[in-house]
Amino acid sequence: MAGATVKVPRNFRLLKELEDGQKGDGDGTVSWGLEDDEDMTLTQRTGMITGPPRTSFENRIYSLKVECGPRYPDAAPSVKFVTKINMNGINNSNGVVDPRSIQVLSKWQNTYTIKFVLQELRRLMMAKENIKLPQPPEGQTYST
Repeated sequence: MAGATVKVPRNFRLLKELEDGQKGDGDGTVSWGLEDDEDMTLTQRTGMITGPPRTSFENRIYSLKVECGPRYPDAAPSVKFVTKINMNGINNSNGVVDPRSIQVLSKWQNTYTIKFVLQELRRLMMAKENIKLPQPPEGQTYST
């Protein structure tokens, strides 16, 4: 059985990620949790990214919705900004993160986590093509 991998059931994986988010696992630049505490499928998540310093995103907090579908973690989650943002790979009219444009989603691996997705989106805010993009007025959100 050398080299065999154990497949962790979806709900165990989602519970572990939820616990990590509730414990504040990380440096405080990203956070995540359940959108509705009654969601027994653990599917609908929220995320938060603080804008990196020395960028046009600085001093802003970006809220996101993350949906972990029935094939998660084998398939990437769908991600949508709630807070309006001007950034490459994000649909300007609805905040949907284009999985083809964001490498963490286009080259998804089942070892990736919601935390990793949020960290990658924050890292992309610092990329040269995004760092100075003018941002919508603070506090605006996409209609749901």
